[in-house]
Amino acid sequence: MQKVNEYTELPRFRNGLRKEGFRVSLKRVQRLMRRANLRSIIVKKYRPQSNQGPVENRKNVLAQDFTATKINQKWVADITYIHTIKEGWCYLASVMDLCTRKIVGYSFSRSMTTELALRALDNSCVNQNPEPGLILHTDLGSQYTSHEFEKANQEKQIVHSFSKKGCPYDNACIESFHATLKKEEIHQTTYKDFDEARRALFQYIEGWYNRARIHSSLDYLTPQEAEDKFLKTA
Repeated sequence: MQKVNEYTELPRFRNGLRKEGFRVSLKRVQRLMRRANLRSIIVKKYRPQSNQGPVENRKNVLAQDFTATKINQKWVADITYIHTIKEGWCYLASVMDLCTRKIVGYSFSRSMTTELALRALDNSCVNQNPEPGLILHTDLGSQYTSHEFEKANQEKQIVHSFSKKGCPYDNACIESFHATLKKEEIHQTTYKDFDEARRALFQYIEGWYNRARIHSSLDYLTPQEAEDKFLKTA
């Protein structure tokens, strides 16, 4: 029996047909997969050891309100782990616009430092040029609570919002993106080194996720199509 990635192929087949005017249910796609002797791949997630040290709660401005009426109104950010054979664990910091679900900036590094989070934020601001008052929501990781990161937010006139300690639901959208990234790309291959992983991440984020992967929450548009639509009506 041939294996395929359920998270990539089922939504892609079903929603691609819907976008072209055909109506098809998920159950029908699953039934056709069984007839074709295809089954999905289930991958166990890597869960890093949690930080057991004391963490001071900070203000949660976002308060799990993931809706946005315009682009560059609310961003969410997080860091995830990616393994390579030669260099061990590497780290991806991503920033998502909640209005379009677009990854507006990211940074990839061999070490999980404040500089990693700062580069992802800087790249996002260069790409999007947000107006003052943008809300940026993160967890309470040391990279995001550092003096350097807070100073960067103040200089850019960004309102920093924080998840409660141990509550991933407060940052569910970026957590979901990283889970999707791992199911569709990272857990389906093995990266030889940092550079190979970096190239794969660029191809996934810029070539697939932002510009080709449609979202039901965006009325089956891609993140880039959703952003273009908002820009035309602004």
